[in-house]
Amino acid sequence: MKQLNEFLIPFIGLKLGKHQFEYQINKAFFDSFDYDEFESSDIKVNLVFEKKTTFMELNFKHKGTIHVPCDLTNEMFDMPIKGKMKLVVQFGEEFNNDNDELLILPHGEHQIDISQYIYEMIVLSIPLRRVHPGIKDGSLKSDVLDKLNELKVKEKKTDKIQKEENIDPRWDKLKQLLTDK
Repeated sequence: MKQLNEFLIPFIGLKLGKHQFEYQINKAFFDSFDYDEFESSDIKVNLVFEKKTTFMELNFKHKGTIHVPCDLTNEMFDMPIKGKMKLVVQFGEEFNNDNDELLILPHGEHQIDISQYIYEMIVLSIPLRRVHPGIKDGSLKSDVLDKLNELKVKEKKTDKIQKEENIDPRWDKLKQLLTDK
């Protein structure tokens, strides 16, 4: 993964208070992380960076679409995704990012790279199962679905008649007890 300069925030020159940052994430961003689970993306990330005297608070929100194949039919579609994440940055003796919500930077550090946090936030918001919305509402027309419907197992009428004929006669006697009352 190469370092992306547009995601470096030099916090040393920022005043105390809230600062807004906005990023447009596309396929090139994910290519730098060697992530190729989808064809393209159009995601907008909003970051509220709040600088306080002893620590910093970062609130990430993202919303957009990714172009992915359906897991059932392999048809490509735009899947909407959204999510949010909170990160607290404190200063300490050495760098520590073991905690998901707390980042400790060494004293004297003057900038923070947020690209890894944006990447993780977006990737974790993608559902494991991707189903085309046309399948859910029945409006998708596809060769794969037509073939699946053609090969679907259908119950024959003769099977149903045979099931009724194979009923144990003792059950009939029990049913008579219910109707004789």
